Amino acid sequence: MQSGDAVTTESDADPAPLADRYGTARLPRRNRRRWVWLFGAIAVLTGFGVAWIAYVNLGQTPIEAERVAFEERPGDAMQITINVTRDDPDKPGVCVVRVRDRSGAESGRKEVLVPAGAGHSRLSTVVKSIGRPVTADVYGCSYSIPRYLSTP
Repeated sequence: MQSGDAVTTESDADPAPLADRYGTARLPRRNRRRWVWLFGAIAVLTGFGVAWIAYVNLGQTPIEAERVAFEERPGDAMQITINVTRDDPDKPGVCVVRVRDRSGAESGRKEVLVPAGAGHSRLSTVVKSIGRPVTADVYGCSYSIPRYLSTP
């Protein structure tokens, strides 16, 4: 080849435009808008769904308890007093209270029946420990009462 010779490429040999050969690479403008709106609506609905699930699972609990006081008792035991608040006073519930030793490990646990009655209840119970307890707290409450706690 000499320096003045022109090199022929395949695109020079076939003058058909690429769009005619391969089709258009983009959707028409109207179809793109529809896809944008569709994906936007799906994103908004998904966001609302996630927010609803979070609200239901992480929202206010129907029954909860707060520790009011605790006092050490002889024989590796501790008395705990709790206030129970619930949304349905006509349903009995159960609260789990526990004591901890000096290392912070749970050393005793007890389930306390909360009888049906007022929306706010104050209960006291004594929890036995496997070692000397230093604190007591409420683990959680529920309306699902174990069979051995329910009264006949």
